[in-house]
Amino acid sequence: MKTLQNSKAVKLIKKLIDDVNQNGIITNTVVEDLKALRPYTIEEQLPLLAKATRLSAEHIEEHETFAIPIPQDEPIEEGEEIQASESDPKESLHYFFCLIRDIDKKVNEEELREYVKALNEY
Repeated sequence: MKTLQNSKAVKLIKKLIDDVNQNGIITNTVVEDLKALRPYTIEEQLPLLAKATRLSAEHIEEHETFAIPIPQDEPIEEGEEIQASESDPKESLHYFFCLIRDIDKKVNEEELREYVKALNEY
């Protein structure tokens, strides 16, 4: 998968990462920035990023936090129950934004898909 190329989109992702890192999750700011980022993902035909930005904006708007844990590193065996690990919402959202920024790496794309799945199931 390719990364976002639009310079405004790249700056917006950097702003999201910096804001969450410095200030935590300020709901209205994060939601507005995610909504502003989504049209760039659609324009560049990146459906995974479009879905991730929409679902995360809706989730944060509704719950006023990011209650999705960071995906586990270990592969899940078939039939094994998935244990949700306790995760700091700020840390998880920061990681989520870093995945969006570096989506060109295969493992990041897979982890972003895990986030999208978790957001859908929440």
